[in-house]
Amino acid sequence: MIHDTLLPFSLIQWLIVTRAERLLKLMQLLRQYRYPVSGKVLAEQLEISLRTLYRDIASLKAQGAEIDGETGMGYVLNPGFLLPPLMFSDEEIEAIVLGSRWVAQKADSDLKQAAQSALAKISDVLPLELRRQLEFSGLMIGPGEVVATSDAVLSEIRRAIRKEYKLDISYSDNEGKASQRLIWPIGLGFFDQVRIVIAWCELRQALRHFRTDRITSLAVTPKCYPTSRQALYNEWRQMRGKY
Repeated sequence: MIHDTLLPFSLIQWLIVTRAERLLKLMQLLRQYRYPVSGKVLAEQLEISLRTLYRDIASLKAQGAEIDGETGMGYVLNPGFLLPPLMFSDEEIEAIVLGSRWVAQKADSDLKQAAQSALAKISDVLPLELRRQLEFSGLMIGPGEVVATSDAVLSEIRRAIRKEYKLDISYSDNEGKASQRLIWPIGLGFFDQVRIVIAWCELRQALRHFRTDRITSLAVTPKCYPTSRQALYNEWRQMRGKY
């Protein structure tokens, strides 16, 4: 056996990072399963031995992860545990940066601040080398003109979606014809030039898309719609042919 004291410092550092990445991948795998998954399946997906997997499971438990199960029975992770330090691949960091910069440029001011805050929090817990990649990424979002919609309108729409509240809106169609609609908002699409509310329309008794720049007035009602947002979202995905 080679003792740590005989290993170069750079190799020791590499071994520590590699193991941390493996533990994070194990956590991510466990989060994907709602029911117990066998150690064999986890080991195959991580490309490690069962013995190594058992050691990693024990390490996560020692760090506070609530993992139910045992050898031969399968494992399931109870929610609420975050493994520090946060580790990302180069591509994951680039995706985070690009997504945050897109939100900062294309979304409303509340989401812009949230994106900047989230990026700062992630940066705080990253190792120095990964933090530099996060802060000095060369990925940019190109300029583009967005159809104006007030921050207040977008903020209220997002609040209604989260709470599953009905929205009372005055709406003008593409021909300028005005109508009053009571809608059940389930999603908000951010496109390059427009913002689209995906909602069940009580007037049409069907799922419809509404451009936010054509909403002339809006009020969030205190009434929850009678079905779950997830069910309506799944129906919309099937309608759009996205499974």
